[in-house]
Amino acid sequence: MTDEAKTSEPQADPAVSVVGPGAGETIVLGTTRMRVLEDGSHTGHRLAIAESVLAPHTQGPPQHRHARHDEGLYIISGTVRFTVGHDDYDATAGTLVMVPPGTPHTFANVADQPAVMLSTFTPDLYVQYFRDLEGVFAEGRPLTRQANIDAMSRYATEPATDLD
Repeated sequence: MTDEAKTSEPQADPAVSVVGPGAGETIVLGTTRMRVLEDGSHTGHRLAIAESVLAPHTQGPPQHRHARHDEGLYIISGTVRFTVGHDDYDATAGTLVMVPPGTPHTFANVADQPAVMLSTFTPDLYVQYFRDLEGVFAEGRPLTRQANIDAMSRYATEPATDLD
């Protein structure tokens, strides 16, 4: 392997995307910090990837269903509680949770330590949802349940109201 191939700096080939440590788009959603590693612009919008750091005792979104995308969540560190319908699962580091379209779900960090997870969205549709939520905070508005649901509705996602 050449020195050039070992570097983490972007190569001249525009078909390759390299996002180094600390790079990528940062989205801050209250106590959650998301780093968008791939927003779909390098994958023909087939895949988006984000890393999220959830502060201790961070609640996630209302339980919801995606109509048009799969969501994968890989726990890097800490513990994330996933609620799927009426069942709770505590996922620890090394756990992958795959959520197909139509499956009700939410997540939260109920622990005393931060949790880090890597999320995939196929296709990339849902990245803009997080940008929209950041806009709510930027405008100084609280992220209410209804504001969250309104943002979801723009991205083929609806709350799982049958589980409230």
